[in-house]
Amino acid sequence: MLEIKDEARGLISHGVSACHGCGLEIVIRKVMDALDDDVIILIPPGCAALFSGYCKETNVKVPGYQGNLENTAASASGIRAALKAKGNDHTTVLCFCGDGATVDIGLQSLSGAFERNDKILYVCYDNEAYMNTGIQGSSSTPLFAATTTTPGGKKVRRKDLTQIAIAHNIPYVATASAHNIADLQKKVKKAREADGPALLHIYAPCPTGWRSNPAKTIEISRLAEQTGCWINFEYEDGKVTINSKVKELKPVEEYTKLQGRFKALTPEQKVALQEEVTSNYNATMKKLQFMSE
Repeated sequence: MLEIKDEARGLISHGVSACHGCGLEIVIRKVMDALDDDVIILIPPGCAALFSGYCKETNVKVPGYQGNLENTAASASGIRAALKAKGNDHTTVLCFCGDGATVDIGLQSLSGAFERNDKILYVCYDNEAYMNTGIQGSSSTPLFAATTTTPGGKKVRRKDLTQIAIAHNIPYVATASAHNIADLQKKVKKAREADGPALLHIYAPCPTGWRSNPAKTIEISRLAEQTGCWINFEYEDGKVTINSKVKELKPVEEYTKLQGRFKALTPEQKVALQEEVTSNYNATMKKLQFMSE
């Protein structure tokens, strides 16, 4: 096992140049804290590339690979096959990708890995846009959120990554959030032990892209759950557990008012967004409750 000095404890070094209040930095550090050094990590271009580094420099203390934006899952499948050929069935092959590299550009290769039942642990840290290249909208950008490619607000709803994964009938799918570390790390450990591919879809606020106060990252993460904008659950071998049930949803405006990307919402859009969130929350909960029976 890797020996780590007290002043540099953890599998991610100090001094990473992430933005203030970065939800991704919280997520990657806590994901790696839940693992050990028997890991190979794959990180495509994106915000997380700050951690995999450039040339000979890296902030990650385990073997890693940085490929293209579209082929992380395919690369992970190749690494898993190579490990299997060497008789290694214990090393965790960890993909750490943003929403753009997952729900958009990398979805085809991810679907292929799921279909083949390749044993990889795929983490999507979701900051709801292509933040590293200029805050362009992705399929995970929520309705009416402003980005550089949707300056007037996105006109369509976001893609449901977890339901896409569940439709592949893989062993483990779960959501998690930056504000609930105990839940996140419990799910990382479960995902690692899954008999086949596992997906963790993790909510990771981005103060830079969302134009929010860096000090409000955890509050925003918690409000996303409390307003129904994010649902915390896990799917294990066909059965669903809802990890956080909200007795009464808070108004979505409590969440959106903390983010500049929703600053230009009209009164009509505020009503429409509330209706969309409530409708999606109720429909998703109904579906998940049915799957939990």
